[in-house]
Amino acid sequence: MIPRYSRPEMRAIWTDENKLRIWLQIELLASEALAKSKIVPRADFERLKKGADLWLGDLPGLVARQKELEKTLNHDVIAFTTAVAEKVNHRASRWFHFGLTSSDIGDTCIAVQLVQSADILIEDLKTARKSIAKQARKHRLTPCIGRSHGIHGEPTTFGLKMALMYDEFGRALQRMETARRSVAVGKLSGAVGTNAHLSPKVEAHVCKQLGLRPAPLATQVVQRDIHAEFMSTLALIAANIERWAVEFRHLQRTEVLEAEEPFTKGQKGSSAMPHKRNPITWERLTGLARVIRGNALAALENVALWHERDISHSSVERIIFPDSCTLLDYMFHLLTRLMDGLAVYPANMKKNLGLSLGMWNSQTVLLALIRKGLTREEAYKLVQDGAMATWAVKHAGRDDADFLEQLKSDPRVAKHFKAGELEKLCSLDFHMKEVGYRFKQVGL
Repeated sequence: MIPRYSRPEMRAIWTDENKLRIWLQIELLASEALAKSKIVPRADFERLKKGADLWLGDLPGLVARQKELEKTLNHDVIAFTTAVAEKVNHRASRWFHFGLTSSDIGDTCIAVQLVQSADILIEDLKTARKSIAKQARKHRLTPCIGRSHGIHGEPTTFGLKMALMYDEFGRALQRMETARRSVAVGKLSGAVGTNAHLSPKVEAHVCKQLGLRPAPLATQVVQRDIHAEFMSTLALIAANIERWAVEFRHLQRTEVLEAEEPFTKGQKGSSAMPHKRNPITWERLTGLARVIRGNALAALENVALWHERDISHSSVERIIFPDSCTLLDYMFHLLTRLMDGLAVYPANMKKNLGLSLGMWNSQTVLLALIRKGLTREEAYKLVQDGAMATWAVKHAGRDDADFLEQLKSDPRVAKHFKAGELEKLCSLDFHMKEVGYRFKQVGL
């Protein structure tokens, strides 16, 4: 399966044409190594290469012939080797696939395809981080309220949110690079991995030419914990995307509206309600992350195979590898587009800051009172009393609710502060003083 989403380069990796091209490459490299070892006559190798080159020039034809043969043979690799033998049309074809088993070709090919996919995903991550970094720098000192449990906490900046996102995808980039290295494993060690019929030198030659490393030890297959690690990495990166999709979905709520995904000219938001501008792309990303997580679970189920190999993993991988790689590529395309076109509303951020009536200064006052000699319990009670009194004024429908004024009017609090001291403490500047340090910590 090849989802129609994602860029053409990613989809091309998982086509039958690319798969059979890699199969031909593996087979020819193995034959080349056997020719160098004098096992395959040089003239026969040249005939093999000529026949394979004919198919390389007509990969759609090779795919069609393989599928036609597979209807009878019910074996994809044998259908492939038969199609090549037909094109060679000479006794030299007996050396094609010499000493190999199907998984030698299939697993080594999968490694190449996953490495090719990883290269694209690594570039996706780098591109997305550039877009995120632009938003972080632009809004470095744009104040907004920080929330815990969905409730106003203390002020932060929208730039810090974006810097956090930038840092998170930095870890995702490191994980993707690690996953690329981990999955770059080929094997040409035969039916149960003993190299009984093919020298390890052949395996070493093929893997080196393909940019892979030989599995130190394999059964008939490369062990599936390697692929599960790769798929788990994709799932974790998808979870990174979902984490921010959920954040921005909340920020786009009508009663918050601090940031909004692009709403393009001519776009419609609802079939019933013409006024709607919904966070549909962020929601799509949330849903696709679930798909990739499910695929990672399937990859974990593939780790346990019978003895030296069974085939239960194969049908699963024909779906989860192309699906997950192409979906994550598509998700990064959406993420970058969203970051580039994100609408940010500092005025709404300022308005929302005011909704908690300055009570986001509660910890600042608490710590100031502790410094002045009060116990934590004493200080906490004074500040909480002031906060609850402020809420009471607000809920009574009055317009004069203000945390700072409430504190100043409470003699139990006011006696501990000089004139103007509380005002200085209860300011946005107090909360912004280390923003630059945090930006440096993440390389912005």
